[in-house]
Amino acid sequence: MDKRKIAEKISTITNPPIITIPLFLIICIVLSFENGAFNFNKFIVLELISLVFASVLPMAIILFWAKKLNTDKDISNREDRFMPLVIGIVSYFIGVLVSFILNADNFLTLLLLCYAVNTGVVLLITIKWKISVHTTGISGPIAALILLLGPFGAVFGVIYPIVIWSRVLLKKHTLSQAICGGVQGFFLTVIEMYLYMYLFNMPTSMISLEMSILYILAIIATPVILGILSYIDIKNKRTVFILSEIILFSLFLMMMPLDVFAIFVIITSVSLLITYYAGNEFIWYQTLS
Repeated sequence: MDKRKIAEKISTITNPPIITIPLFLIICIVLSFENGAFNFNKFIVLELISLVFASVLPMAIILFWAKKLNTDKDISNREDRFMPLVIGIVSYFIGVLVSFILNADNFLTLLLLCYAVNTGVVLLITIKWKISVHTTGISGPIAALILLLGPFGAVFGVIYPIVIWSRVLLKKHTLSQAICGGVQGFFLTVIEMYLYMYLFNMPTSMISLEMSILYILAIIATPVILGILSYIDIKNKRTVFILSEIILFSLFLMMMPLDVFAIFVIITSVSLLITYYAGNEFIWYQTLS
């Protein structure tokens, strides 16, 4: 199987309404444990809410709109994305209301609210710039898993550099659009979750905001450095990258908790592996060669 076909499969699997199915499944399972016991009835309610309003309805909207406009399932034309995004926002808000009315779970209610607001931010950005919905879509649930599971949730960050490669290789996005989509999604989600919890007095169990941000920095550090070096015009980019990574490695090792350092090492390793696997077709490889 050639690299393009692999990238297409990755792009399909990580389409936001699709990738939310397994990631939200994990979230719903975690939320369904109460006092060490698994509440199956609660799980069914949470799973149905998330499946319908974060996956099925958004996917139906995308497929309907793509067919109506006779375009690809990614709706690659920036101007054609407005209506699906607007309807997606409505779907997420309905999910918020249903979750709130059923008193399903504060965490899920606030997360769906984050989805609605973050999609609104994407909509505003899309007026001028085609930010990646794919990387925004994976970063939201990964950020939620970080808030719930700490380092075990942050491990899912390995998806981030892989999706960046797939979207850039397929020419669906520029490198900056793919990187920025994830950075936006990660930070907005964790900050909003704490903000909404405070504003609406809806307490929920999460790791600290400080720790969640440290995990996010560990995930985005190397992809962002590779992205910056890919755009700036300087000599010896490979040397600059190596020096930057040595500095980051030292900072994470000396100043961060060990599990944050481990996440940085894992994401950096995956970023480099995907870079050298991609070869000359990927700008990161050209930057390091």
